[in-house]
Amino acid sequence: MSDEPDVPPGRGADGRHGRAEVESADTASGPAADGVESSGRHQRVEPAQAAEVPDPTDPTDSSGPATAAGGAAAVPAETPGVATPAADGADAVPAEASAGPPRLAPRPLERPAVDPGERSAFGRPSGVEGGFAPLRNGSSDGRIAGAAPPPAALAAAFSRSHADVAGLQRPPTPAGAVGEPGGPALWDGPGAPADRDPWRDPGSAARLGEPVEGDAAPDRAPGSGARLSVREVLFGKRVHPRALALLAVIALAIGAVGGVVGHLTASGAQGLTEPGATLTSTSDSKERPPGSVADIAARVLPAVVSIEIKVGDQGGTGSGVVIDPAGYVLTNNHVVAPAAQGNGATIEAIFSNGQRMPAAIVGRDPKTDLAVVKVAVANPTVARIGSSSSLAVGDGVLAIGSPLGLAGTVTDGIVSAVNRPVRLDSGGSDTNAVIDAIQTDAAINPGNSGGPLVDSTGAVVGINTAIRSLGQGEGGSIGLGFAIPIDDARRIAEALIRDGSVKHADLGVNAKSVTDGTTDGAQVQNVVAGGAAAAAGIVEGDVILKVGDRTIAGADELVVAVRELAPGQSVPIELVRDGRPLTVTAVLASD
Repeated sequence: MSDEPDVPPGRGADGRHGRAEVESADTASGPAADGVESSGRHQRVEPAQAAEVPDPTDPTDSSGPATAAGGAAAVPAETPGVATPAADGADAVPAEASAGPPRLAPRPLERPAVDPGERSAFGRPSGVEGGFAPLRNGSSDGRIAGAAPPPAALAAAFSRSHADVAGLQRPPTPAGAVGEPGGPALWDGPGAPADRDPWRDPGSAARLGEPVEGDAAPDRAPGSGARLSVREVLFGKRVHPRALALLAVIALAIGAVGGVVGHLTASGAQGLTEPGATLTSTSDSKERPPGSVADIAARVLPAVVSIEIKVGDQGGTGSGVVIDPAGYVLTNNHVVAPAAQGNGATIEAIFSNGQRMPAAIVGRDPKTDLAVVKVAVANPTVARIGSSSSLAVGDGVLAIGSPLGLAGTVTDGIVSAVNRPVRLDSGGSDTNAVIDAIQTDAAINPGNSGGPLVDSTGAVVGINTAIRSLGQGEGGSIGLGFAIPIDDARRIAEALIRDGSVKHADLGVNAKSVTDGTTDGAQVQNVVAGGAAAAAGIVEGDVILKVGDRTIAGADELVVAVRELAPGQSVPIELVRDGRPLTVTAVLASD
C-alpha cells in the first residue's frame, strides 16, 4: 500500500473528479502494480466489485453490455484464481490482485527549482486557491466575462479625470495584509471593496457623470440652420403661432412707418408742384425726320475718325473723315505734322465703333494745311462729298469731330460767311497757310481740326481747321470757327493721293493790305525777279485790286485768289499805279 492519502472512488489522486491513470508498470509503485504487466500505455483500473453481466440472449434486456466509467466495457466478476484479460490487450490480471479497491500511487514528479523572482512575478498570490481569484460579477459558469474595448469617444467621455492617477489594477494605498484570512483581496481598496467597485465590474451599467476637467469641448460657431419656405413657415407647423403673430405685427409696424414717411414726403413736394398748376403739353413720341440733326449725325458719324499722335511721351489728338473706300482719311496738316518728323512717332485712327487701326501719312500740304493718311481697314464707311460753292450765308451746318479728345461730338450752327481769307497760326508746325475759309458759328474747339463740316443733306462741305478766340493762348469757341472749303480740299487731296505733293500757282510778289478809305487792296512790296509778276510788268508800289473775277481786299485775299488758279494759267490783273488804273495779264508760275 502507498502512503498517499485515500482517494474516494471516482476522484483522481489530486482530489478532482476523473479517472485514475496509471503510468507505465516499470515506474508504478504499490501492491497493485506488482500484479499488472504494462505494454507501455496507461491502463485504466476499475473497482473490483462484481458487476452484473447482462444476458446477451435475453431479448428483454436492452441495456446492452455494461461499460465502465470512461466508456470501457465492464469486467465480469470471475471466480478467485481465474485470470481476467486486461484492457487494450494487456496481460491478464489474477483474480486475487483485483480484489478490493485499487490503491495507485502517482508517479513522482521531478520539478526544477523555481526562481524566486519569477515566483513573485508569476506565482499565485497568497490566499488564492485555484486558477483564478473569486468571481466579482456574480457569474457562476467559471469564466470571467470579457468586454470589447470601448470607442475612443466613450472612453474620453466616461473615463476617470486626469486628476485621478490611481490605476485600475492596484489600490492607491496599501490595504493591509493581503491574502490573510479575513483580510482584503488584492484589488480591494480602503473603504472600496473590489467586488463593489463599478470601475472594476465589467457588468456594471454606464451612467453620465461630471465632465472631465480640462477637456472642455472647443467652442464651435453655430452653423446656419435649414431655410424654411413660406409654406413651411405658415402651414408646416415649424414656427410657433406666437412667433408668426409677432412677425405680422412687426411687418405692419414697418409698413405704417413707411406710409407715414411717404405721406410726409408727398406733402412736402406739393410746394414745388401744385395740383392746379398748368403744365406744358408734350407729344407722345419724339420724331427724327430726315434732315434733322439726329438723322444727319447718325449717317455721318461712322465716316468720322479720331486721330491720335504719339511722339515719345507727348501726344495730340485731332479728327479726320474717310473720303475713299481704300481707307484714305482727309485731315489737317498741323494734326499729323509732329509725326512726319519720325522719331518713333505713331498715328492711330479710332473709328466710331471703337476700332483702333494704325495710320500712315500719304502726303501733306503745309500751304493749305491739308494732309491725307491711310488706314488699312476693310470696307469703311465713306463720307459723301458735297460742294462748298453752293453754300449761302445762313445755311445750317454741323461740325463733327473730337474736341478735347471727346470723340463723336456733334455741334450745329449756320454758315456765318463764305470766302473769308484767314491766315493760320502755325502752332509749332511747318504750316504756313492762308485759307479761303467758310465761317460758322457751330462750336469748334481744339481737337475738331480735320473733322468734317456737313450741310443739311449730310454731305461734307468743309474741313474744320481754326477758331478765333479772345485773349492769349488757346481758348474755347466763341462762335467764330473756320473751315477749308471742300472744293479746294478735294483738289488738294486728289493730288496728295496721286503724287504725294501739290504744286500751287505763284504770282511772284510780296504784298501788304492797304486802303484809302474808299477802296481796299494789296500793295506790292517787292517783285521776285523772273517771276510771273515781273514778266507781266508789275512793279513795287502797285496796288492790286482784282485777280481774274475776284476782288482783292487785302494781302491774304491776294494769296488765296492766286492759289485757287492753276500753274501756267493766264489771268488778268487789275491794279492802280500812281493813281491810275491799269490792267496787265500774267501767266502764273509754279511754286
